[in-house]
Amino acid sequence: MAKTTLTVDGRAHTVAATPDTPLLYVLREELALNGPKFGCGLAQCGTCTVLIDGRAVRSCVTPVAAVNGAVRTLEGLSAGGKPHPVQDAFIAEEAAQCGYCANGWIMNSVALLEKHPKPSEAQIRDQLSGLKCRCGTHMAILRAVRRAAAATA
Repeated sequence: MAKTTLTVDGRAHTVAATPDTPLLYVLREELALNGPKFGCGLAQCGTCTVLIDGRAVRSCVTPVAAVNGAVRTLEGLSAGGKPHPVQDAFIAEEAAQCGYCANGWIMNSVALLEKHPKPSEAQIRDQLSGLKCRCGTHMAILRAVRRAAAATA
């Protein structure tokens, strides 16, 4: 196993992993982070989403050797114990039913709002397209993203 150093949530971590090991496995198994989840393993559902240098990336298909930037996870969003505005908005809008997919929706929303603080409806929908929620809370999720955009603008 090769040693790889990753910057995750602002901290450097040296992990032992083969170069083709999915980033998701390293985050969950080596670093004990539970925000990104294993959903489909094919980059189709989004539950494994993390931010790499501010860009939403599906960690289940991203080999650890391909990571060449700072990784942010759901656990890394809060500041000083205070939830990120997107997390606050998801809570206020009750945007998660079972919550399994919430990581993907939140991380994609953060990526969008960091790039476009006042996104249009089309930008919101485009950023969130391709994510899956079997509980059907899509309308609450859209309201949460709009609420977060208003709170951070």
